[in-house]
Amino acid sequence: METIGRLVAEGRLIPYLGPDLLTLAGAAPVPTAPRELAARLAAKISVPARIRGNVWSVAQYIESNRHRITLTRLMSETFGPALPPTALHRWLAELKWLPLVVDVWYDDTLPAAFAGRRNWGLVQGVTRAGENLDIWAKYFDCAGRECQSADAPGWQTLVYKPHGCVRPGGSFLVSDSDYVEALTELDIQTPIPPEVQARRAGRGFLFLGCRFYDQMLRTYARQIMKRSSGPHYAVLPEADLTRNERRFLEEQAIVPVGLDLGTAVDRLTKG
Repeated sequence: METIGRLVAEGRLIPYLGPDLLTLAGAAPVPTAPRELAARLAAKISVPARIRGNVWSVAQYIESNRHRITLTRLMSETFGPALPPTALHRWLAELKWLPLVVDVWYDDTLPAAFAGRRNWGLVQGVTRAGENLDIWAKYFDCAGRECQSADAPGWQTLVYKPHGCVRPGGSFLVSDSDYVEALTELDIQTPIPPEVQARRAGRGFLFLGCRFYDQMLRTYARQIMKRSSGPHYAVLPEADLTRNERRFLEEQAIVPVGLDLGTAVDRLTKG
């Protein structure tokens, strides 16, 4: 992990952060897994029992039966609480050269860690529901102001939230319909922001706090990694991996690091 930490600090490995990281600070007031989010939404709006474990289907049911406004409100309320940045978030925000960091959950912990720092910006995927323009993402500068994609190449660090973020923007990709067009175009990379594509070239990825038991999670990781060069590492509980997760790691040449997440982060940030 000390070696991997140096590769991150040198800008050679791109951190790819998942919701499990939020558990490092103790009990989190927001969901820390897709299944937990599904249960949280289903507790607010009654949904059929057969879909309760699938967040994308739960969100689609709410959108179809209670309108998109209701789904957006529930997501905003669910991820509204501000979380203190973990040691990892703070460490990443302090790195002098971090070209790109990917965060696939809906909380704003990582942007909050960067608050006060200059020369960075955020790009987040947006739902096309209610959008009049043919867009896949929106850009925000270090002050949280919406800006243009032309500003992104000048940022020292680009924070990429492919599924949206509660702040800034408040847009979420979470329902099946959100992903219909995105998945159709994802293989040809249209929804992946050009600056993300440029910054991943010649670099590898480090997956922290991520699981890949769901096809949607694997699909997005595969496409975000596309045309990167490696090496790739993932801190995962090897004994608990599903068959699909093992197959995904082998297929993408991702080396599993068999440490618990807390120990791995401690060694990463203090190496």
